[in-house]
Amino acid sequence: MASKREERAFLRGEVGVDGQATEEERDDAQIEQDKAREALLRGRTWLGRECLTWLLWKSESTEAVLRVDDQALSVVFHGKALLRAGAGDVTEVQVKGVTAPYSRLVRHALSRGLLVHTARLQLTYGEQRFDLTLDAEFFDLRAVKLPALLTEAEDDKLTERLELVTRASTLVDALVAAFIRERRSKRWASETVPALRAWMTAD
Repeated sequence: MASKREERAFLRGEVGVDGQATEEERDDAQIEQDKAREALLRGRTWLGRECLTWLLWKSESTEAVLRVDDQALSVVFHGKALLRAGAGDVTEVQVKGVTAPYSRLVRHALSRGLLVHTARLQLTYGEQRFDLTLDAEFFDLRAVKLPALLTEAEDDKLTERLELVTRASTLVDALVAAFIRERRSKRWASETVPALRAWMTAD
């Protein structure tokens, strides 16, 4: 008969029905390695926030942000957006509403040092439309809404759904790559940053 301690461990999911640990114990070196990896990923958050902020600026014109495989890719921020800063009196602002990300309030917050941390985006690629949420920390796709499926057979639906998920990921990768190219270019400091500042402070 299991002791109360073993029973509690089972209920917490720490052990299985056989009493064995559900996860392999990690040695100190593995734990430190995982911590270092997490710190490295979190250290890239600032660049991710810059990317989403740049993308918000680029998308306001409603023109295609870039072309992928010779097809236009447009981006629209809509719905909820979260802005964060590393320091200051106000370190977080959240806005909701269809056009909220493009509001004067958001641009004012950006001019005060906050950057876009999480946002709901709509990607239009040809006749396909993807709705998804992106965060600056890991750039994982969350709450993805795919275009309507064209196939009717169940097996074909699964294949098409997988293809659409892959395409959504590919499109996001293309946007990030476009940002990195511009961020590393000589025109970033001389042209892009002044244009961003002018946009943030415009009435």
